[in-house]
Amino acid sequence: MKRAIISDIHANLEALEAVLDDIAAQGMDDVYCLGDIVGYGPNPRECIDRVMGLGLSILGNHDQGALYDPEGFSSGAERAIFWTRDQLEMDCGDPAQQAKRWEFLSELPRTHREGPFTFVHGSVRNPLSEYVFPEDVHNFRKLERIFALIDRYAFQGHTHVPGIFTEDGRFFSPDEVASRYPLPGNKMMVNVGSVGQPRDGDPRACYVVLTDAQLEFRRVPYPVEKTMTKIHAVPELDPFLADRLQEGR
Repeated sequence: MKRAIISDIHANLEALEAVLDDIAAQGMDDVYCLGDIVGYGPNPRECIDRVMGLGLSILGNHDQGALYDPEGFSSGAERAIFWTRDQLEMDCGDPAQQAKRWEFLSELPRTHREGPFTFVHGSVRNPLSEYVFPEDVHNFRKLERIFALIDRYAFQGHTHVPGIFTEDGRFFSPDEVASRYPLPGNKMMVNVGSVGQPRDGDPRACYVVLTDAQLEFRRVPYPVEKTMTKIHAVPELDPFLADRLQEGR
C-alpha cells in the first residue's frame, strides 16, 4: 500500500493544492492528514472542504481551537483561531456545507492505529499537543517514555520540522537520509513536516510518502507570495504569519 501523509496545512490553500497535485501524480492508494487543517492561514473553509475528501484525518490542536476556546496559544495564533471560527460561522449561502464542516471537525479522532502504524498530531503520549523537537534527542527520558508507547512506527506533525527519530536516540533530517529511509525492524517516530507552514528553513510544502518498505519526504513548491498577499489583506491575521512563509520559519 502506498500512502501520502500530510500535516499542518494551516488554511494554506495554495500549498495544499500543490501537494494534492503532486500526490495525484504519484498514484497513491490513500491520503492521511495528521491535523491542523486550519489556523494561521487565510482559507480555512476551502482547506476543510478539500481534506474532507481524503481517506483519514486526525484532530490537531488548531482544529480543536476552532471548535472550542484555544488554550496555550500565542496572541497571534489565538487571534487567527477566533478569525477562523468567524469564517466557519459566516453565512456563505450554503448552510448544508457549513454544517458539514463543523460536523467533520467535531468527529476527528485523536489517534489512529493501523497494523504497525500509529498516526497522531502531536505524539503518542499526548496526541493533541505534545511537541517532539529534533533537540529532544538530548532529553533521553522524554524520548524513552514516548517510545515505550509506540507499537512500531509512529507518524506525527505539530512541530512543522520533518525528520526521523530512532529508538536509540538519534534524529535524521530529510537531507541526512537523501529524503528516503527504509522501515527498520525496531521502533521509529517520524515527523512528516508541514504542508502550509514549514519551519525547517525550506519554504516548500513538505509531506511523506509511505510504502510497506520505506518512507520518502517530498518537497513541493507553491506560490508563496499569493498566500502571503491573502494573509496581509486580513487585519485579524498577524503579518508575521505571512512573512515567515517566505523563509520557511
